[in-house]
Amino acid sequence: MALILTFLGSEGTDRTIAAIASAKRLAAEGKRVLLAFQDPGPAPSLLLGQPLSADPASAGENLQAVQFLTATLLERSWDEVKTLEAQYLRTPLLKSVYSQELGVLPGMDSALALNSLRQLDSSGQYDAIVYDGNGDLTTLRMLGMPEVLDWYVRRFRDVFQQSDLGRALGPFIPPVAATVLAVDWSGNILDRPTGEMRSILEEGKAAINDPYRFMALLVSKPEETAIATSRYLWGSAQQVGLTVGGVLMMAENPAAYEASFAPLSVYGLPSLSGSVPNQDWQPLIAALPDPQALAKAAPRSVTIDAAAGTVSLFLPSFDKSQVKLIQSGPEVTIEAGDQRRNLLLPPALTGRPVKGAKFQDQYLVLTFA
Repeated sequence: MALILTFLGSEGTDRTIAAIASAKRLAAEGKRVLLAFQDPGPAPSLLLGQPLSADPASAGENLQAVQFLTATLLERSWDEVKTLEAQYLRTPLLKSVYSQELGVLPGMDSALALNSLRQLDSSGQYDAIVYDGNGDLTTLRMLGMPEVLDWYVRRFRDVFQQSDLGRALGPFIPPVAATVLAVDWSGNILDRPTGEMRSILEEGKAAINDPYRFMALLVSKPEETAIATSRYLWGSAQQVGLTVGGVLMMAENPAAYEASFAPLSVYGLPSLSGSVPNQDWQPLIAALPDPQALAKAAPRSVTIDAAAGTVSLFLPSFDKSQVKLIQSGPEVTIEAGDQRRNLLLPPALTGRPVKGAKFQDQYLVLTFA
């Protein structure tokens, strides 16, 4: 499994420059690196100094690069769906709908990019994947997709199973499904189709919550609005369990901004020099931090102390007035900014109500009765 590194914050080409420099740094260390761009425009190709396509291609020693083209990814995914349909259904329904006809709906680009990252990660071909995404809440919602989808699958499956309709239809679904589908549907008809999906979603959540597997760096300009945006994204990243390891400041005096991002370290990045395709990347590469060292020191998004009856959530840039808590059964829903997180409590805290909540050193500390 690869280390996946992504970037949040600054608009324009700053994130792309940071991504390219990071990929080059990791490749120079001997790691097999894939540099993946979400932007379908010309900027990534111009900065990298070579054409890009929807298939990974060499961009230097130990380095490959790919551009996520949503229409192409949609075609490939649709073809996979039709293959599965033909495998499991005696009378395929989608055979007359061709992938070349499909248009891109809002949100498809994020879902397809996340699936591509999952497939590339599981291929075993790379030690590190550097992902240059949108760098905003769109990226965070994409990375939070496994947790949100897992909640939907789990909750709505349980609701259906416990409903009068679910109990009434339960005895009839297996024989009907066995007649229609060319597979064995014995056993729990609801658990079986969701089992593999939940396994994939659980793997996705585990990867995003592991700072040695998935990490983000903030990229910011020294302007007040850029710093505020980066801080907001930093706090929002915690809502999907994504570790933010440090800050790349496009300024020569990074120490002046450490107070805004404590306890993260702030690293100054010099401007890119030279003309396309002869940029001098070495000064940027030399200024970048080691992701493994950052992973060790970065604050964790959630810390649970079952013995003490506390759950601590790291929520920088938010205060108590901006946070809403809802407790439902074994879960606590935390709403901060424009993000919600459903936190499944361990058995030792399940069923115990929240009796107190306070902010302490940028952590929201929940105490259970």
